[in-house]
Formats: sequence, C-alpha cells, structure tokens
Amino acid sequence: MMRARRIIGIALVLWLAALGRDRFDAWIDATILPPLAVEMSVEVLDRDGDLLRAYTVADGRWRLALPPDKVDPKYLRMLLAYEDKRFYRHGGVDLRSMTRAVLQAVKNGRIVSGGSTLTMQVARLLEEGTTGQVGGKLRQMRVALALERRLSKDQILQLYLHLAPFGGNLEGVRAASISYFGKEPARLTPAEAALLVAIPQSPETRRPDRAADRAEAARNRVLARAVAEGVLDADDASAALREKVPGLRKAFPAFAPHLADRAREEAPQALSHRLTLDLEVQKKLEALAQEAVEGRGERLQVAILVADHASGEILASVGSAGYQADLRQGFVDMTRALRSPGSTLKPLVYALAFDEGLGHPETMIDDRPMSFGAYAPQNFDRLYLGTIRMREALQLSRNIPVVALTDALGPARLISAMEKAGMKPVFPGDQPGLAIALGGVGVTLTDMVQLYAMLARGGVARPLRWRLDAEGSKGQRVVSAVAAWQVGDILAGLAPPPGAPGNRLAYKTGTSYGHRDAWAIGFDGRHVVGVWMGRADGTPVPGAFGADVAAPVLFQAFNRLKGKLDPQPAAPASTLLVANADLPLPLQRFRSRTAAFQAEPDAPAVAFPPDGAEVELLPAGLKVRVTGGTAPFTWLADGVPVVVGMDARETMLALPGEGFVTLSVIDARGRSARTSVRVR
Repeated sequence: MMRARRIIGIALVLWLAALGRDRFDAWIDATILPPLAVEMSVEVLDRDGDLLRAYTVADGRWRLALPPDKVDPKYLRMLLAYEDKRFYRHGGVDLRSMTRAVLQAVKNGRIVSGGSTLTMQVARLLEEGTTGQVGGKLRQMRVALALERRLSKDQILQLYLHLAPFGGNLEGVRAASISYFGKEPARLTPAEAALLVAIPQSPETRRPDRAADRAEAARNRVLARAVAEGVLDADDASAALREKVPGLRKAFPAFAPHLADRAREEAPQALSHRLTLDLEVQKKLEALAQEAVEGRGERLQVAILVADHASGEILASVGSAGYQADLRQGFVDMTRALRSPGSTLKPLVYALAFDEGLGHPETMIDDRPMSFGAYAPQNFDRLYLGTIRMREALQLSRNIPVVALTDALGPARLISAMEKAGMKPVFPGDQPGLAIALGGVGVTLTDMVQLYAMLARGGVARPLRWRLDAEGSKGQRVVSAVAAWQVGDILAGLAPPPGAPGNRLAYKTGTSYGHRDAWAIGFDGRHVVGVWMGRADGTPVPGAFGADVAAPVLFQAFNRLKGKLDPQPAAPASTLLVANADLPLPLQRFRSRTAAFQAEPDAPAVAFPPDGAEVELLPAGLKVRVTGGTAPFTWLADGVPVVVGMDARETMLALPGEGFVTLSVIDARGRSARTSVRVR
C-alpha cells in the first residue's frame, strides 16, 4: 500500500511538473516580441565594397549592418568571455550566472556582476527597456527565452552587434568602430576590441570622446578578464594597456555625396547601393577640387568626372568643391547642370567633317571674316590667320573654320550626332543654328565626358554608368574609327599647360560666352576626364579661360589617377597619313558642297543702295558704293554704262529721273553684282 502511494505521489509530481512545463512553454510561446526587423543605415559602397557614404536612420542614429563574420574574431571572443561565457549553451537565461550574481550581491552588499545574458541584453535593447526594475528584468527573461526559440544564436548575436549602444547616436559595433577608430571592425587591435566590449555596459559614462579616463579603466578590466579566461596572452594585453584611447569621434565617410544622394533617390527602398566609383580615386579628386578653388574667391566652383572609356564605368564623380550650403552652392551637382560647352564641341564637328569627306587634318581652310546669312561669327581673339590647315584650326580653336564646317554639315547633323553619342543637348528655339558649334547649346559635364569617351573608344558611343549592377551597353557608332583617331591625334598634339608634362594627352579646352564656363576634357588610351569650372549661378567669372583655369586641373587629375598615361591607339589601317600636297585634289582645300553656286569670297557686292530700297535722287546724282572685287569698276543703270574705269569704291551716278532702276557693278575680273531700287 505504501509503495502504491509513493508511486502515485511520484506520478503526480511528474504530471504537475510536465503540466507546469507545458504551461511555461505555452507562456513563452505566447510572448509578444518586439519587431525584430531593425532599421539600418542606408549605405553607398564603391566598386570594391568600401563605404563611400552612410545615412543615419530615422531618429538620427548611426546603425550599420554587420554580420558576425565581418567583425574581428578577437572581439567576439572577448565579448563572450566578459559578458556571456555560456552564450552557446544556455537557452536565453543562464540560471548558473544569475545565481552567482545574486550570491555575490548578498555577500558584498552591492551588485558585483550582472546575471544578464547577451540574449537578455538584446531583449532589453529591442524594447528599449531598463535593467533596474524587477518587472523589467522578468520581462527581459521572458523575451530572451522566446527569442532563443525563434532565432538562431548567430541571429541573436547579430542583433547585439547592431543594437549595442556606444554613446550619443552610435549604435552597433560597426558604427562605433568607424566613429572611434576610423575603420571597419574586421581588423581590430586587442585594445580596440576591449574598448568596444566595455562601452555598452555604460555607454554615456564611458564615451571615449567625453570620459577617456573611465573608458580606459573599463577597457583595462576587459583586457584583464580576457587574460584570465585565456582569450589573450599577457604580452598582448600588456601592449594593449599602453595603447591610447581615442579622444575624439571621427566623421563618417561622406564621399561622392551628390552621386550617393542620387542613388538613394532613385532606389529609396534599397539599403545598400554599389557604385562603380573607386574610393581612393574619389578621395584624391575631391581633395584636388578643394585645392582648385582655394584662394580664387568664394563663388568659384569646380566639377570633375573620371571614367574608364573602355567599360563606360564612372570611377570618380565630384559635383562640387564641398558639399555644403555656401556661396559656391556646393549642394548643386555641377556634373549634371546645363552649361554652355564653349569650344569643346569642336572636335565632334571636325570628326563629322572628316567622315563626310569635307576635309582631312591637312586640308587647308580659311580663317577670315565671313557671314553666314545674318550670322557673322568672330574669333575669340578678334584676329584672323588666313588660310591654315584643319589640324591647326582645331588646335588653335579658331571659330570661323568650325562654323564653316557646321554650315556645310548642317546644324541638325551635329545635334543628331550628339544625341547618338548619348548626350541630351538643349538649344533655344525649334531648330538649332550655327552657333551651337561655338557653344550655343546646353549640355552637362557628364554629356561632354561621354562624348569624349566616344572619340577615345574609336567612334563608338557607350552610355556612362555609375551603378555596378547596371548592364553595360554594346554601344553604337557615331563617327568612323579613322575620324575618331584623326581628332584624337590632333588633340594629342596640343601643348600642355605651363608646368604640366608633355605626355601626349588628347585634350581640348573651352570657354563659354562671357567667361561663364571654363572647360578642359581629355583622354588617353584608357581613361577620360572632364573638368568644369565657373559659378553655379551662371554669372561670369572675369578673366577665366579654360586653358588657364581648367586645363591645369585636368592634368593634375590624370597625375593623381595614375603614374603615367596609357598610350593612344595606333592609327587604323585605312587612315590616310600624307601631307597636303599628296591629298586628293578635293581634299587639299575646303569647299562646301554649295560652293559652285556661291559667289567667290572676294567677289564684288553692292553695299549701297541695298536691294529693294527706296532712295532719294540728289542734285549730284545717286550715291553708290561697292565692296569686294578688284578695281577699276564699271557701273550700269538698266544695262547702260554710266561710269567706266572707276578706281574709287564710292561715286555718284547721274540718272535721268525717278522710277525703278537696276544698278550693276562689274570689276576688273568681269565679276558682277546688282541691286534693284526705287529712285524718287
């Protein structure tokens, strides 16, 4: 009977224990957990995965993603040795550690060590709770047990790596490592690892930037525990004790801010953006941009763009000299702003002209005053060189020859080629005019770099890209390989700026009307670089020329990009490499396709009276004037000679009376001009 009662009693106890366990499990399973999806900082990375820029989360905190395998293993060993040695063995609450903590508190009359596991700390951080209240501690235990049932140990550890507080607005090990040490946490010194273990226990009182002495003392305790637990040997700990605690927070990386903002705006849901930029190149050119405007007033701005023209990938994008609200308007991305290109479009005009059979680098072309209907362009220096080779006309950036070529091609042909090259030109009115050849069109620095990349790539345009995951285009041909090489060869013959190396960099400068934009764009066998300088608000910069202001920056950019230039490609096999005298006769001198129907450049013309005018007959006769032509001149009225053998260009014609009359003038070479007027 006694044995039966004992068996029944044991069974009852086991049943009650099982019931209690089931009820406890049900209680844990019914735990309402806080959201486990933690908001993380948006990151913009370079081509190698290095951090270009990060953004704070909504409440202004820095919280950067960090998987456990991306943090230094010695940090994890120190963390577990100091905070939770049995992390991988307990179920969220370590009763052994908690019992020990209670006994130590009773014995010493104060809290000597905490009994919280890392899982309990994660529970508190998720709920942003406190540790001082019994109710809060019990809640943490329940949430910790529930977390262990729903997450793996590595997932819980990752939550700690993301949420651990490090003072101020720093949360997570990665944000702290970047801010305090200026580096990723993948490789930490023992002293750095120990400091990152120590700070979260009391993040505000142990902030290195505000309480370096307390931070150092806490770090040293972690080092001592690490030695005691066999995580660190005594010699390494001794060296770590001598390492100075950082006294200041470092700024988070903020490179390529304009492009980073653009990436975030175009894909607002993405947490990580991988760009084609090279962090080291970006750093060097941002420093160059700041140097370029230093001492040049408070409003001068600069933008620099670097691309690999073989792949179309942008390697550096500097939208301004400084990303700040200043008189330079540094927040404006000047790589995308519409500006006038000045003379930097001229290489495209020549390439098209070479392809159309209008000329060759050795073809002779006139640089003299010309009018194209109502448009009468002038050279920038108001001087004229007469007849020169097209090679010289491009190298010296003469205006008259390039307008003559554009007139022969047709402005629409130039616009079409720009669009085919991937540019988005903006011009006034419905139809483009001849002024586009001299910069009368709106383009961006990105447009111009893409254009020169096309020339450097042998005439094939490929859109530039800045997202690493964007698919590259095969591109399309804009000009022939021969024409592209000829233009590149001409530009490589330009003299470099004073003090710059004579390295055969193919480049062109440009200055827009009123000195509003100064340009320099160049390429070698691998890279293309574009530099724009001016004022973001479009006001003039007196005395600013592309050759003087932007070209030196271009050469410095290449110097910082690499030690020496990649060689230019060899001439295509079909390239005609001869002097002017050996060119086919039609290529020896430029003549437009309508030249046979046009008057000779120096043919006579009636300057007065103009055709269709109504003029007054004076007592001495009708005043007339001729320009051009060769004296002596013969004047006729309705086919009847009135003045013969006249050397003067201006005279009075005796006419019989009022009415309509057709006046003609013939020069010594038999060339003539006429005008019809009404005399009263």
